[in-house]
Amino acid sequence: MGDEQVTTNLGDALPPEIVVVTGMSGAGRSTAARALEDLDWFVVDNLPPGLLPTMIDLAGRTHGAVSRVAAVVDVRSMAFTQDLLSTVEELRTRGIGARVVFLEAGDDALVRRFEGVRRPHPLQGDGRLTDGITRERELLRAIRGEADLVIDTSQLNVHQLKAKMVGFFGEAKEARLRANVVSFGFKYGLPVDADLVIDCRFLPNPHWVPELRPMTGKDDPVRDYVLAQRGAKELLDSYTDVLRLLISGYLREGKHYMTLAVGCTGGKHRSVAMAEQFSARLRDEGLDVNAIHRDLGRE
Repeated sequence: MGDEQVTTNLGDALPPEIVVVTGMSGAGRSTAARALEDLDWFVVDNLPPGLLPTMIDLAGRTHGAVSRVAAVVDVRSMAFTQDLLSTVEELRTRGIGARVVFLEAGDDALVRRFEGVRRPHPLQGDGRLTDGITRERELLRAIRGEADLVIDTSQLNVHQLKAKMVGFFGEAKEARLRANVVSFGFKYGLPVDADLVIDCRFLPNPHWVPELRPMTGKDDPVRDYVLAQRGAKELLDSYTDVLRLLISGYLREGKHYMTLAVGCTGGKHRSVAMAEQFSARLRDEGLDVNAIHRDLGRE
């Protein structure tokens, strides 16, 4: 940051809301930016991190006309990781709540997208496409670890990503945590954007009950079967206590988003039923909850 200062000139007005959108090239930064523009955010594309304080200053001079600013930051910005992290920390120490959204995607998905548009990766140079992806992932490792929200777009289309952005940023809600509860099948891999993972494979599998096999965890007979198993209620009760502790800590630290992943073997029965139960309990705790069944119907 050097000698840069943040001078918002806001008077008694509230400081502008700031979101930094970054992540892997090809993971959907432009789509996320367009979604924010549709929500009336003032969006600045490819902004060098060092200019964020200037944007705050300019927004402050509008006397509330520009109350929400989103900055899309590209990996090609000079000294990207160090500058962005230090700038965000500087803003936070000055009472300006900057949030970082990191868009992630698996290597296979990124390769397909770049090949589909026949464009080289910005860090590819004379090497292969995968070399550029690997280099970028390493450069962004630190900022990914500090992000407030990580969104895995590997299996999302443009409309689904826009819907996620609307869900997270469509309404401003003070001092509330927004949670994604994602059921998944371990055989398809862990959700890479999960903050917390619960393994339900210790519960008997309804797959081996003939009359339950064609159903899913959203059907009452499967739900009742899963919840009647030894350890199911204990898991729900004990982990809800853990979640209460985490929620209070997240709010104290200014964290706005949480992704809870609930897994079983195939993501059809146990994880779906338990994810629905955790979703209901988190809503009872006052959270805005979005239940997602990632692998339902995949078999």
